[in-house]
Amino acid sequence: MVSIHLPRFHLSILTKPPPYLNLLPRTKLPITFNPLGRLFSVPKSTLSTSEPIPITDFSVPEEPRLEISLEKLFVPPDTVVSCDDASLSTRILKGSNIVLSKYARDAQVVQAEFVKSSVRTEDCPSDGLPEFALVGRSNVGKSSLLNSLVRRKRLALTSKKPGKTQCINHFRINDSWYLVDLPGYGYAAAPHELRTDWDKFTKNYFLNRSTLVSVFLLIDASIPAKKIDLEYASWLAQNQIPMTLIFTKCDKRKKKRTGGKRPEENVSDFQELIRGFFETVPPWIMTSSVTNQGRDEILLHIAQLRNYWLKH
Repeated sequence: MVSIHLPRFHLSILTKPPPYLNLLPRTKLPITFNPLGRLFSVPKSTLSTSEPIPITDFSVPEEPRLEISLEKLFVPPDTVVSCDDASLSTRILKGSNIVLSKYARDAQVVQAEFVKSSVRTEDCPSDGLPEFALVGRSNVGKSSLLNSLVRRKRLALTSKKPGKTQCINHFRINDSWYLVDLPGYGYAAAPHELRTDWDKFTKNYFLNRSTLVSVFLLIDASIPAKKIDLEYASWLAQNQIPMTLIFTKCDKRKKKRTGGKRPEENVSDFQELIRGFFETVPPWIMTSSVTNQGRDEILLHIAQLRNYWLKH
């Protein structure tokens, strides 16, 4: 067994070059985990977010879609896994590398409301509720994913024109936590001055928002990895910002544009490209706002991070 001790709500700087760091949530409890290379199949999920979800509600699928080696799993804080654990394969969220923990409860969204838009971090809500921020390249599908998570068609503004989100937008969920929609990056048609401002206040939010639990970095899985996405992931890591990779548009098969690669292959390629940056792989989830793939898995992941954050 290998026990990794992490400082509370802070990421450990590693000695492995380049000097990027673990993308685990900011915690102090040990994560015990057997780094053997056995493969575990990612199961189909039978979850419903209408009630707390015990890990026994997950069943092994007849036809597993992905295989993940044990050392590539994301093990939440205060969670112990072992290759000898016969139930481990049933505890991995479908289409992800995330192990379900005892904190995965109260995942249902029963109420969602837009609160405010801000252009400065200091103008954001000051009620101290935990936050999960969505960020990604323009037109990656942030607003569509947000609407899917809360099961509302127009809670967030969606547009065929990239770059529509220009503020820090807070949506209060169940009067107990926030989803935050941030400006997209990398949209060439936006004025240079506007792109600079977005970049400045978004990164200021990441660095100075004490209630930020995790950043969800959205990556388009229907196309090959983009340099700007890799750079953004690196920046978040260098600045010790916990993150989860959310691969969007996993329902699409753009063979002509992607050289025939399926979304699963693009997901694998992206992870391989960032493998040298991180000592421990970040959590990731495959999603589609069209089919709602990954919606319940994201909500369970948010729930277990949120409940641990609130407890500690």
